[in-house]
Amino acid sequence: MNSAGTSLVWGHSGLQLEITAPKDGPATLRTFADGDAADGQPLVEILTAREGRGHVSHRFSETVVGRRLRLTGSERSIDGSWHELRLTESDRETGLVAEVRLRSSDGVPAFQVSTTVTNEGAEPILLLGVTSLALGLPGHPVGDLDLISADSEWLGENRWTRRPLRALVPDINLRMHGQDGRGQYALRSTGTWSTGTHLPVGGLTDRERGHAWLWQVEHNGPWRWEVGERVDDAYVGLLGPTDIDHQWSHELRPGESFTTVPASLAVSRDGLEGAVAVLTAHRRALRRPHPDNATRPVIFNDYMNTLMGDPTTAKLLPLIDAAANAGAEVFCIDAGWYDNGAAWWDSVGEWQPSQTRFPRGIEEVLAHIRERGLVAGLWLEPEVIGVRSPMAEKLPDEAFLRRGGVRLVEHGRYHLDLRHPAAVEHLDDVVNRLVEELGVGYLKLDYNIDPGAGTDIDSSSAGAGLLGHNRAHLEWLDRLLDRHPDLILENCASGGMRADYALLARMQLQSTSDQQDHRLYPPIAVAAPMSIVPEQAASWAYPQPGMSDEEIAHTLCTGLLGRLYLSGHLDRMRPAQRQAVQDAVQVHRAIRADLATAVPAWPLGLPGWDDRWLALVLRTDEVTYLGLWRRPGASATVTLPLEHTKSVEVLFPRHLTPWTYAWDADALTVTSDGPDPYAARVFRITHLPKGPK
Repeated sequence: MNSAGTSLVWGHSGLQLEITAPKDGPATLRTFADGDAADGQPLVEILTAREGRGHVSHRFSETVVGRRLRLTGSERSIDGSWHELRLTESDRETGLVAEVRLRSSDGVPAFQVSTTVTNEGAEPILLLGVTSLALGLPGHPVGDLDLISADSEWLGENRWTRRPLRALVPDINLRMHGQDGRGQYALRSTGTWSTGTHLPVGGLTDRERGHAWLWQVEHNGPWRWEVGERVDDAYVGLLGPTDIDHQWSHELRPGESFTTVPASLAVSRDGLEGAVAVLTAHRRALRRPHPDNATRPVIFNDYMNTLMGDPTTAKLLPLIDAAANAGAEVFCIDAGWYDNGAAWWDSVGEWQPSQTRFPRGIEEVLAHIRERGLVAGLWLEPEVIGVRSPMAEKLPDEAFLRRGGVRLVEHGRYHLDLRHPAAVEHLDDVVNRLVEELGVGYLKLDYNIDPGAGTDIDSSSAGAGLLGHNRAHLEWLDRLLDRHPDLILENCASGGMRADYALLARMQLQSTSDQQDHRLYPPIAVAAPMSIVPEQAASWAYPQPGMSDEEIAHTLCTGLLGRLYLSGHLDRMRPAQRQAVQDAVQVHRAIRADLATAVPAWPLGLPGWDDRWLALVLRTDEVTYLGLWRRPGASATVTLPLEHTKSVEVLFPRHLTPWTYAWDADALTVTSDGPDPYAARVFRITHLPKGPK
């Protein structure tokens, strides 16, 4: 390092990052060669009880330790398609050493990052917050930026907004005052529903330059992301649990280390849609290899608007036949299979099949599923034990999350602490029995409670105890899939309440919602590819005998452009209705390979909850799939800014009144016919061959 400091460039054909480290200042990171990075946002922020912030605020910028860090080394490596950079910074006064690890898949302009802090000093240090990534945006003033963020709740997931950042971070003339601001716009999640209030995904777009940044915090527990203004430009902070938000603190003794939860950042010069395409490719690279990633079978689940937690042999056998005839490839028996009565909510946990529901044993039903050529699946909520469950007394207190020595109870259930070997042994025994003895090849892993801040047992804070459990949960999943590499795991938490990429990097698909009203589901499904790759986003399609033909098509279209997830009383349908379902399944099976490589876009903009027209595009190099949903109050026609292509055809439904279309310059106008207030169509648009450059 020379007297002026050092600068290094790291990346590959798709990504170029610049790290600048002045001799008298901390390292900073730039994603674009815009503006002056000198005196910019430190790459790492470390908040400690003893040192605090250097500038009073509630934000994770300008911490004292972050200001004092100095770059001491860097190391590059390549592992397969992954490029890696490790940066080491140290603070001489505390003895804290921070190692920032950046990983990027070859050709993809995105990277995953985490920070490991080691105490090389002589005294314990109490951590109150450590950034996974702190990023300045030199050359991108707040006034030029839009913020992309999403609220999410049970039955109303993925509600995205795009707003000028200046509307959230006011212009208070920081330059006149000669200091950075104190405010910020922060979103956070508490407890274990990582996507239950807001999404850990967000982004910024520069309206003037077309640059965009899209990020995600990859944690199955609490997180925080924030944006704010320094004297000249914007900054972004991505974190896991913190003291101020989540009752998290961590005592770091001499020689000990703490690693943050990972986060990822995608960068693009092509605006929001470009950044979404990049993050989609990055998410695919993060996923654990699994046979399901290639096959993506169609799932039928008996729950939604169908058996609703009351399965029996008599109800299931005809439903299995109907699902197999429709073309499903997995049949999952949902909640209720383990209890002899109807009030099973607070008795879960032992996971032994009911004898009254299945007089000849559940084995008869599972065998019938396999005889019809389907993979047999079961619903499981592994992390909870009902207060009436026999396991509540068989397991020791130490196997549960506790506060002040008392087991935490939420909605009639205790919560296992997967840091404890008795909890892990119980779950391993359950899964091994279901897979090895009952022949189950698919597990729907649900999660319907939230234990709050965490546990103060064997931890320096409730938040630290919860983080330990969160990480133990991920380790349990890894070991489960190591033992049963063909087992398909669905991620569910009251629908989409825990749809983060800590879990989705491991599990094969994600239930997007518990929404039972087919009229309200489309905005959830259309928005899902902003935070979930299309081939993992399982949106319910639950046609019913009492629906009109257009209503059946409406709910089936909702599931087609993702991971088709069927339910409904198919066994009670008329032949024409069954044929409609078969047609939809055939269409999905024909296009699912394309969906696994497709890039999402929204020609009408990000969907609003009450929008009258909704549109989702999934585009490959050769073909574009367009989903359109018409809702009450919509005009008969809708114009979409799409490039003129070779041909347009309706994929589904083909048996109903056709919607007509016409090209005009670079727009496609579609006209819908029919009186039904809710209607939908899925189109295939074939691209014109590209001429020579």
